[in-house]
Amino acid sequence: MDTDVDELVAGRLVLLAGGTSAAGAAAARALHAADARVVVAGRDPVKLDAIRADVPGIATVACDLADEDAVAALVEGVHAEHGPVDGVLQLVGGWRGGGGLAGQTDADFRVLEVSLTALRHVSRAFDDDLRASTAGRLAIVSSPAVTRPLAGGANYAAVKAASEAWTRAVGQGFAKSARDAGAAQTAAAVIFRVGTLAGLEDALADAFVALWDDDASVWHDAVIELTPAV
Repeated sequence: MDTDVDELVAGRLVLLAGGTSAAGAAAARALHAADARVVVAGRDPVKLDAIRADVPGIATVACDLADEDAVAALVEGVHAEHGPVDGVLQLVGGWRGGGGLAGQTDADFRVLEVSLTALRHVSRAFDDDLRASTAGRLAIVSSPAVTRPLAGGANYAAVKAASEAWTRAVGQGFAKSARDAGAAQTAAAVIFRVGTLAGLEDALADAFVALWDDDASVWHDAVIELTPAV
Protein backbone atom coordinates (compact mmCIF):
# COMPACT_ATOMS: atom_id res chain seq x y z
CA MET A 1 0.00 0.00 0.00
CA ASP A 2 0.96 3.59 -0.60
CA THR A 3 1.44 5.02 2.91
CA ASP A 4 2.19 8.61 1.90
CA VAL A 5 0.75 10.72 4.70
CA ASP A 6 -1.16 12.85 2.19
CA GLU A 7 -3.27 9.81 1.30
CA LEU A 8 -4.22 8.84 4.85
CA VAL A 9 -7.56 9.66 6.42
CA ALA A 10 -6.07 11.77 9.26
CA GLY A 11 -7.49 15.27 9.15
CA ARG A 12 -10.10 14.40 6.54
CA LEU A 13 -13.75 15.35 7.08
CA VAL A 14 -16.00 12.30 6.69
CA LEU A 15 -19.80 12.20 6.71
CA LEU A 16 -21.55 9.05 7.90
CA ALA A 17 -24.94 9.34 6.24
CA GLY A 18 -27.49 7.44 8.29
CA GLY A 19 -24.70 6.52 10.66
CA THR A 20 -26.58 5.90 13.91
CA SER A 21 -26.53 2.10 13.54
CA ALA A 22 -23.98 -0.29 15.01
CA ALA A 23 -22.11 -0.09 11.71
CA GLY A 24 -22.13 3.69 11.92
CA ALA A 25 -20.80 3.63 15.47
CA ALA A 26 -17.99 1.27 14.43
CA ALA A 27 -17.09 3.53 11.51
CA ALA A 28 -17.17 6.60 13.72
CA ARG A 29 -14.83 4.94 16.25
CA ALA A 30 -12.39 3.78 13.56
CA LEU A 31 -12.32 7.14 11.82
CA HIS A 32 -11.93 9.06 15.06
CA ALA A 33 -9.11 6.73 16.14
CA ALA A 34 -7.41 7.49 12.82
CA ASP A 35 -7.67 11.23 13.55
CA ALA A 36 -10.33 11.92 10.96
CA ARG A 37 -13.02 14.49 11.61
CA VAL A 38 -16.43 12.84 11.70
CA VAL A 39 -19.98 14.09 11.20
CA VAL A 40 -22.86 11.65 11.65
CA ALA A 41 -26.16 12.58 10.01
CA GLY A 42 -29.42 10.84 10.85
CA ARG A 43 -33.09 11.40 11.59
CA ASP A 44 -33.35 10.26 15.22
CA PRO A 45 -32.06 12.81 17.79
CA VAL A 46 -31.98 10.15 20.52
CA LYS A 47 -29.75 7.88 18.44
CA LEU A 48 -27.56 10.84 17.50
CA ASP A 49 -27.11 11.69 21.18
CA ALA A 50 -26.20 8.07 21.89
CA ILE A 51 -23.51 7.84 19.20
CA ARG A 52 -22.05 11.18 20.27
CA ALA A 53 -21.80 9.85 23.82
CA ASP A 54 -20.29 6.60 22.54
CA VAL A 55 -17.65 8.36 20.43
CA PRO A 56 -16.71 11.66 22.09
CA GLY A 57 -15.24 14.18 19.71
CA ILE A 58 -17.45 13.51 16.72
CA ALA A 59 -20.20 15.85 15.51
CA THR A 60 -23.80 14.94 14.79
CA VAL A 61 -26.60 16.62 12.88
CA ALA A 62 -30.27 15.75 12.54
CA CYS A 63 -31.34 15.44 8.92
CA ASP A 64 -33.89 13.53 6.87
CA LEU A 65 -31.58 12.39 4.08
CA ALA A 66 -34.56 11.45 1.91
CA ASP A 67 -35.60 15.13 1.86
CA GLU A 68 -33.68 17.03 -0.82
CA ASP A 69 -34.17 20.42 0.82
CA ALA A 70 -33.00 19.04 4.17
CA VAL A 71 -29.85 17.67 2.53
CA ALA A 72 -29.16 21.05 0.91
CA ALA A 73 -29.40 22.61 4.37
CA LEU A 74 -27.11 19.87 5.69
CA VAL A 75 -24.44 20.83 3.16
CA GLU A 76 -24.65 24.48 4.17
CA GLY A 77 -24.41 23.62 7.85
CA VAL A 78 -21.48 21.21 7.43
CA HIS A 79 -19.60 23.71 5.29
CA ALA A 80 -20.21 26.54 7.74
CA GLU A 81 -19.12 24.56 10.79
CA HIS A 82 -16.57 22.09 9.47
CA GLY A 83 -15.67 22.87 5.85
CA PRO A 84 -15.85 20.70 2.71
CA VAL A 85 -16.26 16.95 2.97
CA ASP A 86 -13.58 14.45 1.90
CA GLY A 87 -15.54 11.26 2.38
CA VAL A 88 -19.07 9.88 2.59
CA LEU A 89 -20.14 6.47 3.84
CA GLN A 90 -23.79 5.82 2.98
CA LEU A 91 -25.41 3.69 5.67
CA VAL A 92 -29.12 4.31 5.13
CA GLY A 93 -30.57 0.84 4.63
CA GLY A 94 -32.96 -1.78 5.88
CA TRP A 95 -34.55 -5.06 4.89
CA ARG A 96 -38.03 -6.13 3.90
CA GLY A 97 -38.73 -9.34 2.06
CA GLY A 98 -40.26 -12.78 1.97
CA GLY A 99 -43.42 -14.21 0.49
CA GLY A 100 -42.02 -14.94 -2.94
CA LEU A 101 -42.70 -12.60 -5.81
CA ALA A 102 -46.32 -12.19 -4.78
CA GLY A 103 -45.12 -10.91 -1.42
CA GLN A 104 -43.08 -8.07 -2.93
CA THR A 105 -45.43 -5.24 -2.04
CA ASP A 106 -45.22 -1.63 -3.17
CA ALA A 107 -45.30 -0.58 0.47
CA ASP A 108 -42.16 -2.59 1.20
CA PHE A 109 -40.48 -1.24 -1.94
CA ARG A 110 -41.15 2.35 -0.88
CA VAL A 111 -39.55 1.70 2.50
CA LEU A 112 -36.46 0.18 0.87
CA GLU A 113 -36.33 2.89 -1.77
CA VAL A 114 -35.51 5.47 0.89
CA SER A 115 -31.91 4.24 0.91
CA LEU A 116 -31.56 4.91 -2.83
CA THR A 117 -33.23 8.30 -2.48
CA ALA A 118 -30.87 9.26 0.33
CA LEU A 119 -27.87 8.11 -1.71
CA ARG A 120 -28.94 10.19 -4.69
CA HIS A 121 -29.48 13.29 -2.58
CA VAL A 122 -26.29 13.02 -0.54
CA SER A 123 -23.98 12.08 -3.42
CA ARG A 124 -25.27 14.92 -5.58
CA ALA A 125 -25.08 17.44 -2.77
CA PHE A 126 -21.48 16.60 -1.85
CA ASP A 127 -20.24 15.79 -5.36
CA ASP A 128 -18.33 19.07 -5.73
CA ASP A 129 -16.64 18.52 -2.36
CA LEU A 130 -15.51 15.01 -3.23
CA ARG A 131 -14.22 16.01 -6.66
CA ALA A 132 -12.29 18.95 -5.21
CA SER A 133 -10.76 16.92 -2.37
CA THR A 134 -7.22 15.64 -2.76
CA ALA A 135 -8.60 12.28 -1.58
CA GLY A 136 -12.38 12.09 -1.97
CA ARG A 137 -14.13 8.82 -1.20
CA LEU A 138 -17.77 7.74 -1.49
CA ALA A 139 -18.80 4.26 -0.34
CA ILE A 140 -22.06 2.36 -0.03
CA VAL A 141 -23.03 -0.93 1.54
CA SER A 142 -24.67 -3.32 -0.92
CA SER A 143 -25.49 -7.02 -0.95
CA PRO A 144 -24.63 -10.25 -2.80
CA ALA A 145 -28.35 -10.28 -3.64
CA VAL A 146 -27.45 -8.02 -6.55
CA THR A 147 -25.67 -10.89 -8.28
CA ARG A 148 -28.09 -13.61 -7.13
CA PRO A 149 -31.53 -12.07 -6.66
CA LEU A 150 -34.25 -14.24 -5.17
CA ALA A 151 -38.00 -13.89 -5.69
CA GLY A 152 -38.57 -13.31 -1.98
CA GLY A 153 -36.07 -10.47 -1.96
CA ALA A 154 -36.76 -8.95 -5.37
CA ASN A 155 -37.59 -5.50 -3.97
CA TYR A 156 -34.41 -5.46 -1.91
CA ALA A 157 -32.20 -6.71 -4.73
CA ALA A 158 -33.67 -4.17 -7.16
CA VAL A 159 -32.97 -1.25 -4.83
CA LYS A 160 -29.44 -2.48 -4.11
CA ALA A 161 -28.76 -2.94 -7.84
CA ALA A 162 -29.97 0.59 -8.52
CA SER A 163 -27.78 1.91 -5.71
CA GLU A 164 -24.76 0.14 -7.16
CA ALA A 165 -25.50 1.57 -10.62
CA TRP A 166 -25.80 5.06 -9.16
CA THR A 167 -22.54 4.68 -7.25
CA ARG A 168 -20.68 3.46 -10.33
CA ALA A 169 -22.05 6.45 -12.23
CA VAL A 170 -20.74 8.76 -9.51
CA GLY A 171 -17.33 7.12 -9.86
CA GLN A 172 -17.41 7.53 -13.63
CA GLY A 173 -18.12 11.20 -13.06
CA PHE A 174 -15.08 11.47 -10.81
CA ALA A 175 -12.88 9.85 -13.47
CA LYS A 176 -14.26 11.96 -16.32
CA SER A 177 -13.82 15.17 -14.34
CA ALA A 178 -10.16 14.32 -13.76
CA ARG A 179 -9.60 13.40 -17.41
CA ASP A 180 -11.26 16.57 -18.63
CA ALA A 181 -9.01 18.60 -16.34
CA GLY A 182 -5.92 16.69 -17.43
CA ALA A 183 -5.31 15.77 -13.80
CA ALA A 184 -4.86 12.61 -11.78
CA GLN A 185 -8.05 11.11 -10.38
CA THR A 186 -8.34 11.96 -6.68
CA ALA A 187 -11.89 10.78 -5.92
CA ALA A 188 -13.30 7.26 -6.03
CA ALA A 189 -16.66 5.58 -5.45
CA VAL A 190 -16.59 2.12 -3.86
CA ILE A 191 -19.19 -0.58 -3.29
CA PHE A 192 -18.96 -2.87 -0.27
CA ARG A 193 -21.01 -6.06 -0.58
CA VAL A 194 -21.93 -7.95 2.55
CA GLY A 195 -24.56 -10.59 3.23
CA THR A 196 -25.25 -9.23 6.69
CA LEU A 197 -23.49 -6.52 8.64
CA ALA A 198 -24.09 -8.24 11.97
CA GLY A 199 -20.65 -9.15 13.28
CA LEU A 200 -18.90 -7.37 10.39
CA GLU A 201 -19.32 -3.78 11.56
CA ASP A 202 -15.65 -3.43 12.49
CA ALA A 203 -14.54 -5.06 9.24
CA LEU A 204 -16.58 -2.53 7.28
CA ALA A 205 -15.17 0.33 9.35
CA ASP A 206 -11.58 -0.81 8.82
CA ALA A 207 -12.12 -1.34 5.09
CA PHE A 208 -13.63 2.12 4.73
CA VAL A 209 -10.76 3.80 6.60
CA ALA A 210 -8.31 1.89 4.38
CA LEU A 211 -9.73 3.57 1.27
CA TRP A 212 -7.45 6.51 2.05
CA ASP A 213 -4.33 4.34 2.15
CA ASP A 214 -4.10 4.11 -1.65
CA ASP A 215 -4.57 6.44 -4.60
CA ALA A 216 -8.10 6.88 -5.93
CA SER A 217 -7.17 4.98 -9.10
CA VAL A 218 -6.76 1.82 -7.03
CA TRP A 219 -10.38 2.02 -5.88
CA HIS A 220 -12.00 3.22 -9.11
CA ASP A 221 -15.11 1.10 -9.83
CA ALA A 222 -14.15 -1.27 -7.03
CA VAL A 223 -16.52 -3.83 -5.50
CA ILE A 224 -15.22 -5.18 -2.19
CA GLU A 225 -16.74 -8.34 -0.71
CA LEU A 226 -16.85 -8.48 3.09
CA THR A 227 -17.21 -11.96 4.53
CA PRO A 228 -16.97 -13.42 8.02
CA ALA A 229 -13.53 -14.63 9.09
CA VAL A 230 -13.20 -18.40 8.79
